Amino acid sequence: MIINTGMRTDIPAFYTPWFLNRLREGFVLVRNPYRPEQVTRYRLSPYVVDLTGFCTKDPAPLLPHLDALEPYGQYWFVTITPYGRDIEPGVPPVERVLESFRQLSDQVGANRVGWRYDPIFLSDKYTLDFHRRAFAKMAEALAGYTHACIISFIDLYPKVTRNFPEVLPVGREDRLALGQYMIQTARANGMVLRPCGEGSELAPYGADCGGCMTLGILEKALGEGIRAPKQRGARKACSCHITCDIGAYDTCAHLCRYCYANTSREAVLQNRQRYDPRSPLLIGHLQPGDQLRQAHQESWRDRQGRLF
Repeated sequence: MIINTGMRTDIPAFYTPWFLNRLREGFVLVRNPYRPEQVTRYRLSPYVVDLTGFCTKDPAPLLPHLDALEPYGQYWFVTITPYGRDIEPGVPPVERVLESFRQLSDQVGANRVGWRYDPIFLSDKYTLDFHRRAFAKMAEALAGYTHACIISFIDLYPKVTRNFPEVLPVGREDRLALGQYMIQTARANGMVLRPCGEGSELAPYGADCGGCMTLGILEKALGEGIRAPKQRGARKACSCHITCDIGAYDTCAHLCRYCYANTSREAVLQNRQRYDPRSPLLIGHLQPGDQLRQAHQESWRDRQGRLF
């Protein structure tokens, strides 16, 4: 099966000690965010975990421990955007993350790392020309270190509009203008551009609109086929293979104003006070009345036919 770590928080950036402890102990507990009394136990064993998916803005804390991840398989998204601390107050400087990206790619290979430039929004400060210049500079810095760049335009989820009330959706004309430029720039630097959850409007211009974390992409990262059951995408227009996620909402201390996973800064700070790297839960501990169940897990690898 596939274990995801990055849809609710940024585990490499903030919770590496906890994650490494979970690997050592061989299991993790995950609280249902919608029914908190329901807790699921997942085995973290190479016999059932075929691949671990990461999505982070700062892979640096986990870089010294990549050997511990190798038995489980891995695929990384590293998000690098050009916004300032007015938008991303807790994110490391761009140059530092670019260097961490290159180090990660050198260790795990370019097929196992994708660059995310998202979400994209426009303002008086962050204009179309600003994004063009920033994207071109980053693409040149990452040329040869990845074969894929994933973009998406901002979605106005309730949490986003609460924490970023002045943000506006990006209109179709601007999406097409910027998208075409990014497709051409990515291609010039050895990357395919994959819009995330954006439908097919950029397909006529050369974008790969088939999904950013499909089984084909994951098979290439593993070097083996995967016989996985069909899964629904995370949202409308999503073609990715999304399974369980071991993170928790309201725990990401990057505190990005556009974040869909944080209710508020206060909620994040409160949860981080309950963080215990020795706990099997990312936040807090089991409580009286919790309903614990063991997840059904099995390997999906097609071990008879290696792809490479």
